[in-house]
Order: sequence, then structure tokens, then C-alpha cells
Amino acid sequence: MLFQIFDAFKPRLHDSNSKVTQVALEAMHKMIPLLKDNLSPVINMLIPAIVDNNLNSKNPGIYTAATNVIQALCQHLDTSLLLQPFCTKAQFLSGKAKQDLTEKLA
Repeated sequence: MLFQIFDAFKPRLHDSNSKVTQVALEAMHKMIPLLKDNLSPVINMLIPAIVDNNLNSKNPGIYTAATNVIQALCQHLDTSLLLQPFCTKAQFLSGKAKQDLTEKLA
């Protein structure tokens, strides 16, 4: 069931309409404390959707929402669940996104 929900939700995290993306990130930020470690089955699918484009966004609302989601993940999930997906993404990112994710890894 969780996979079906997030399969439908994931495209909203990188929608061509920036307002849709921002609202999706803000909704994700609210969901994380509620779902906590129950997100573990979908975390490998969610992190790329959250990070790709959003952490390097020139839109301050999207960038802020994405950093809030990353922060919420670090606060509410077992950090061992985040280590591998964060490392994988950090290898291929550039710019501010790479810096932000590397700081979270440290």
C-alpha cells in the first residue's frame, strides 16, 4: 500500500509546475514525523525525488522546502536508513546540493 501511495506522490516532487513541487515537498515534510521509520521501504525511491533538482533549485521556496524535508528525515528516521541513499546521491550531485547533502552525511 505504501508503495502505491508514494509511486503516485513521487512525480509531484519534481513536477514542471514549481508550485506543485513546493506544496508536495511541504506535504512530505508534514508526513515524515507521522510515518517515521515506516518510510524505510520507500526511502530509496523518495530521496532521489526529494534531492534531484530541488536542492539546486533557484526557487527559494522549493530549496527551503527540500532542505526542511532532508532535515525532517534526519530527525525522525533511523540515520542508518539514510546513509546509503545520501552517499549515493552525494556522489552525483553538484553545487549547493552536493554541499548540503555532504554536510548532512558528516
